[in-house]
Amino acid sequence: MRPGPHNSITDVVGVLVGHHYRRDADATLGSGAATGCTVVRVPGGATASVDVRGGGPGTRETDLLDPSNSVQQVNAIVLSAGSAYGLAAADGVMAWCEEHREGIPMGKPDELVPIVPAAVIFDLPVGDWRIRPTAEFGYRAADAAAVDFETGSVGAGVGARAGSIKGGVGTASIVIADGPAAGVTVGAIVVANPVGSVFDPRTGLPWGAGSDGADFFGLVAPSAEQLAAANDLGKKDTSLNTTIGVVATDAPLSASACRRLAVAAQDGLARAIRPAHSPLDGDTMFAVATGTFEVAPSAVPIPAAFASELPLTDAICAAVAVAVERAIVGAILTATPVAGIPAYRELLSSAIGSDGPDR
Repeated sequence: MRPGPHNSITDVVGVLVGHHYRRDADATLGSGAATGCTVVRVPGGATASVDVRGGGPGTRETDLLDPSNSVQQVNAIVLSAGSAYGLAAADGVMAWCEEHREGIPMGKPDELVPIVPAAVIFDLPVGDWRIRPTAEFGYRAADAAAVDFETGSVGAGVGARAGSIKGGVGTASIVIADGPAAGVTVGAIVVANPVGSVFDPRTGLPWGAGSDGADFFGLVAPSAEQLAAANDLGKKDTSLNTTIGVVATDAPLSASACRRLAVAAQDGLARAIRPAHSPLDGDTMFAVATGTFEVAPSAVPIPAAFASELPLTDAICAAVAVAVERAIVGAILTATPVAGIPAYRELLSSAIGSDGPDR
C-alpha cells in the first residue's frame, strides 16, 4: 500500500484542505490562544457519509449524511477545536461556499444551500477557554484550502492532546496497486485528541505503526530512560478528548458505500489509539468519494442480490483503515509542544531515526 505523491488526503483529486488557527508561543493551560479549525473542501461536491462513535460527540449535519436521507453530497467538512462552540466555524464555511456558488441550487441563480457537516474536539482548557473558533475561522480556512497544507500542531490540532502527549493533525494517502480497486487513491486526515494512549508503553512506538512496522515511519525503539519518562506522565485528564477526521477516495461510490468507508476508518482509529470509542470520546469519521477516477469493471463474480460496487468498496475499506493509522501516527510525529504539553518528537526523540517522521 504505497503512499501517493504527497502522502496526503489531497492526493485524492477533488479534495483540498485549509487551516486557520491562533497559537500563542506563551499559551498555557488557561491563558493565551491555542485553537483553530481545519476545512476539507470538495469543489463541485462529493458523495459522503459519516460514522459517529464514542459517548461525547459534537457534530453538525451528521443525520443528513445517513444514506437513506435525501441529500447525498457535501461541499465541505469542518473539523474544529472549541467543543460545541467550535461548530460556529461551519457558518463561515457556508458563507464562503455561498459567495463562490458552491451548494445545492434551490431555484433562482442566487439561491443555493451549501452542505457543510462538522465535528469538534474538546480542547477548551488548552489556552484561554474563551478563545475558540468562530465563523471567521471557518471562512478563512475554506479560503486557504489547497493541495499543500501543514500538519502537526496546526488547525484544529493546535490544542489537541493525544493521551499524555501532544496531539495534532495528520494525513496520509494510499494508491491501491491491484485488485478490484487498482489505481484508486485513498486518503485520510485526522485530528488526534483521544483520551486513549497513542504509543505502546512497552516499546514507546506508536500503536499505529503496527500494520506497517516501525521502519516504514523511520522509527526505532527509544532509550529506556526516555521510555520510563514518557510512561511516568500517566494518563490524560479525561476532559480533553475526541478524535475526528475525513477519509476520501477518487472512486465513484454511493452514499451507502461511503458509510462503509467511514466505518472502516474507525477500525484504523482503534488500531492506533487504545482505548478508542470510549464514553469520554466523541470519535467521528466522515467519508467522501469524488468519483474523479474511472474504475475498470470488476471481474469478481458476486451474487445478484449484492451491490455491484461491493468488491470495489471492500478493497477500498482495507486501504482506508491503514490510511487512518498512518495519519494518526503522522499527527503524533509532527506535533510540537503547545501550552507545556510534551510532544513525541521531544519526549521520545531517540525513537526517531535518520529517516524521521517526514518520510
